[in-house]
Amino acid sequence: MELKQLSDYIWEVPKTGAMRVPGRIYTSASLMKEGNIEEAFQQVANVATLPGILKASMAMPDIHWGYGFPIGGVAAFDWETGVISPGGVGYDINCGVRLAATSLVEEEVKPKIEKLVNALYRDIPSGVGSTGTLKLSVKEEKKVARQGSRWAVAHGFGEEEDITNTEDNGCMENADPNAVSDRALERGKHQLGTLGSGNHFLEIGVVETIYQNEIADCFGLFQGQVTVMLHSGSRGFGYQICDDFLASMAKEIGRLGFDLPDRQLACARIQSEAGLRYYNAMACAANYAWANRQMLLHKSREVFQKVFGMGPKALQMKLIYDVCHNIAKKEVHAINGKEQVVCVHRKGATRSFAPGHPDVPEKYRESGQPILIPGDMGRASYVLAGTHKAMEETFGSTCHGAGRVLSRTAAKKASRGRSINRELEDKGIIVRWTGRSTLAEEMPEAYKDVSQVVDVVHHAGISKKVAQIRPIGVIKG
Repeated sequence: MELKQLSDYIWEVPKTGAMRVPGRIYTSASLMKEGNIEEAFQQVANVATLPGILKASMAMPDIHWGYGFPIGGVAAFDWETGVISPGGVGYDINCGVRLAATSLVEEEVKPKIEKLVNALYRDIPSGVGSTGTLKLSVKEEKKVARQGSRWAVAHGFGEEEDITNTEDNGCMENADPNAVSDRALERGKHQLGTLGSGNHFLEIGVVETIYQNEIADCFGLFQGQVTVMLHSGSRGFGYQICDDFLASMAKEIGRLGFDLPDRQLACARIQSEAGLRYYNAMACAANYAWANRQMLLHKSREVFQKVFGMGPKALQMKLIYDVCHNIAKKEVHAINGKEQVVCVHRKGATRSFAPGHPDVPEKYRESGQPILIPGDMGRASYVLAGTHKAMEETFGSTCHGAGRVLSRTAAKKASRGRSINRELEDKGIIVRWTGRSTLAEEMPEAYKDVSQVVDVVHHAGISKKVAQIRPIGVIKG
């Protein structure tokens, strides 16, 4: 595919053929060589053919091949004339990350790190098909789908401040459980409060480097501080919702009135019955995911308090922020100098709202939205802040993680004969996992170097580095 370099960190896929807009890829020359990403670049071009797309079909430096849309993809569509696509959100709706900071420092935690990791692994269900202790009735599950984080806090799983420090206050208001299938509701009844599998994790980290002292202070971060990062989503509930709508929309491809370059881009006009029904069902999954992460944070607080013999006031495990990665949202953005209502698809991408934006919590209004970028379990994770340039260029979006360079099959092959957990222990990282192949599939070499990925978005100006966090304990699903 022909690519045109616009700057050190931006490449363009020129508008050709059926493309309605160009493609725009944020990356670097070195990351362009990582893995086989030509297919993902083609997906950027494919997305650019969809009706109502605005400005450009975009991708972040963690780009890799996904279902329909590339992972790391960002695309905004006119709210009245554009389309909405389940493939532009992904199967794990509102897969996301939340970061909590504690009053503890590394020297206090290190002597008990193995005990702490074992306790978290024991008390937080993880793995494929894992179920929690909470068994929901369908009626109660529908309340979770409507209320999100508010449901969890109202039932004693957290604090009111947690809601304030969650994207969208942990709830999309348009959620309609009547748009959700019985099969999805059945799958979600027993999975609330569970970590899940694959790249989902709980990570105990230490703030290693501070890049922006003033913003770090605003976020409540200091050097040497122990943190907890959680990565999980809407579990089988969200997966089933995606699967249901992909199947129904695929049957209507012939009636769309335009050609699709890939059947995996199955979609519907946003203002159609099918489009609005998916949007409202997707919001249910997003709310389920926020409630899920809220419960995981609550359980983490309980485990820390027990292991260290501390009360909540002494531990001070405060939620810094919670961001979602796989979502489509109705937002207002300036396009050619005029405000326009759009539907922004972020698939493996994170919101990067600027200082002063009304959707940023008031305590972060001067600094910009906190952005949480996890790496692999053997390297670093990052905290960044949103920027005005992101609002101008990427619909307020940035990267979401490191991005895979090896498929799970390739990773398992490359790890044969190795003891990944021993290698991590040699680096001072205690790891516990569920599933025979989990560590092999998630080994550090399966991912791009997150530091290189973060440097791209930092130097491109669509988010800025605030802090780097080093892992010392990991639980993998």
